[in-house]
Amino acid sequence: MKYGKKFAVAAVATLAVLSLAGCSTGKGDTPAADGGDGDTKDMSIELVSKGFQHQFWQAVKKGAEEQGKELGVKIHFDGPGSETEIEKQLQMLQSAIDAKPDAIAYAALDPEACIPLMDSADSAGIPVAYFDAPCNSEVGKTLAATDSKVAGALAAEHMAELIGGKGDVAIVAHSQINSTGVERRDGFVDKIKADYPDIKIVDIQYGDGDHLKSADITKSMLNAHPDLKGIYATNEGSAVGVANALSELGKTSKDITAIGFDSGAAQVDAIKSGVLAGAITQDPIGIGKTVVQAAYDLANGKSVEEFYDTGSYWYDSTNLDDPKIAAVLYE
Repeated sequence: MKYGKKFAVAAVATLAVLSLAGCSTGKGDTPAADGGDGDTKDMSIELVSKGFQHQFWQAVKKGAEEQGKELGVKIHFDGPGSETEIEKQLQMLQSAIDAKPDAIAYAALDPEACIPLMDSADSAGIPVAYFDAPCNSEVGKTLAATDSKVAGALAAEHMAELIGGKGDVAIVAHSQINSTGVERRDGFVDKIKADYPDIKIVDIQYGDGDHLKSADITKSMLNAHPDLKGIYATNEGSAVGVANALSELGKTSKDITAIGFDSGAAQVDAIKSGVLAGAITQDPIGIGKTVVQAAYDLANGKSVEEFYDTGSYWYDSTNLDDPKIAAVLYE
């Protein structure tokens, strides 16, 4: 099974966290990690994420640990300090394989560089589940993630509405290679081209999810395109960078419509203060829960879905307190 565009089309959209949590769990029906009978080896799952510092990843970790506790499974969650540290992440993946866990959950920074290590995991008999962004390897049997093209299109619809359906817009994206960066960008671009002929995307640049780099990019965009009406930022670090740049320039969403992705305290504050117009949020706790359940099921020889879409949602200052939105924000 190869992931990416083909995968997105074939995706089976389902909010599966609750139903998964209620599945028959084989070994987990009598969890060993809480003590067991002493004859059963504790089950362990190693998770290697794309990062660790963003609140998004801390929320994924929280969900993973909650589901691990529910199942009685030992969870070890690791990730590099930034989403540009591909080599560091691969070292973490190698360490996860060396630990000989019952399953591995992996979110790929580079979908090609991870292929040899996926082969190593397969040779060691360790099942693999992907989360957030897959490796381009058929070793992983499932993916728990947001349908990023759908989420990008949702951002485009709100951008079009907010700028009156016409004008120049730009994108501050976080990656040209991993699937979330590519699909969030393409979902936005494709929707604008298909449905909004009077909106022109004049610039797309990449800040690696780093808020300092994304802030510099934003300032350069505004200098190069003084009539810019909107900016779309494709992850937490990108959005915080855009918000910081606008704040430093004394601009708010009344001057330029800036839409982010993910949440986190800094981004929510920027929406409350009117610097950002709104954002798309995911369900990172749901991603963590779902991938642990899927990895657990694989370790127990159970079947899993090819894709678990954990959903995406628009939020702005008008619905921050809506219980359905508040439940998927992370601060």
